[in-house]
Amino acid sequence: MARASRRANQGVNIQAVAERAGVSAMTVSNVVSGRRKVRETTREAVLAAVQELGYTPNVAAQALASAGNIRLGLLCSTTESAFLSSILVGVLDATTALGAQVLLRRVPVDRSDEILDEIERLAASGVSAILIAPPYCEAISRSGFVSTTQVPLMAMSPGDALPNMPSVGIDDFAAARDMTRFLIGLGHRRVGFIRASETHIISHTRQAGYRAALEEAGLSWNRDLAAYGDLTFESGLVAAEHLLGLAERPTAIFASNDDMAAAVVSLAHRRGIRVPEDLSVAGFDDSPIAVKIWPPLTTMRQPVARIAARAATLVLQGLRTANADTTLPQAEYLPYELIERESTARLP
Repeated sequence: MARASRRANQGVNIQAVAERAGVSAMTVSNVVSGRRKVRETTREAVLAAVQELGYTPNVAAQALASAGNIRLGLLCSTTESAFLSSILVGVLDATTALGAQVLLRRVPVDRSDEILDEIERLAASGVSAILIAPPYCEAISRSGFVSTTQVPLMAMSPGDALPNMPSVGIDDFAAARDMTRFLIGLGHRRVGFIRASETHIISHTRQAGYRAALEEAGLSWNRDLAAYGDLTFESGLVAAEHLLGLAERPTAIFASNDDMAAAVVSLAHRRGIRVPEDLSVAGFDDSPIAVKIWPPLTTMRQPVARIAARAATLVLQGLRTANADTTLPQAEYLPYELIERESTARLP
């Protein structure tokens, strides 16, 4: 994702100062902006690192902070999906309650090469930190760009801990393992799985959980029982065509989100396959579509709005708390919940 046009005059970033001083990026922001009182020893350590590294703060963000007004940037691909709409709701709930503002930026997937430029524009506009939804948080983490940005970044529901960016989410591996265990516990031995596209970390963590449950039950992983989708209903139809077209089709299908699971149910209806009598179907997220189809979906509830609200709250607390010399958690996990509905049944 690195771009040759990356500005050469960005200089040392806030994370480098934080690492040199042994504090969080939030604390560096508080010291250089003068926004919050910080312990004298901490302030001296930060200022020494600033001088040693020649750090130049983001002037726009500093001016905004001194006015007592905190704005958070929110970067996502769209707000049209239920998942990303829930992220927006969660962020707005938290920032409204805590008296902050949100600056939303949407970068379509087909313009993903503009992500890094958009982050730079957000930083220059005066935001104090940026919240990033998947798959962009994952791609940015892999790109090395985190080491050059001027403001703290926070990932929301990335699918796994990111090596250089704090995040809030769920344990996707464990959640997928638990759903697969549930289906196996109903007597299913041929369990199909629909992965997300490779650009999402959940493509790997959720499949790993699925395969771990198979191994625990003494079942071999069958490549024919795995299909890909891009988390859309349409891609779920294509994946379902493959799985339901097998000579020995699965008796249960677990999809990586509810839209693709709903597509499986839809295709099963068209083919005269009864759900759940002939085929059990399970999804992931517990999005609105899970209860709008018939039969309603068994799914793994991911508290997306709560995840987003928690991420925003952690960032704002770090920006506003006096003596805030603690680092944001590298990965904080919220609980998930298996919701059993009528789309799954015990194998006769």
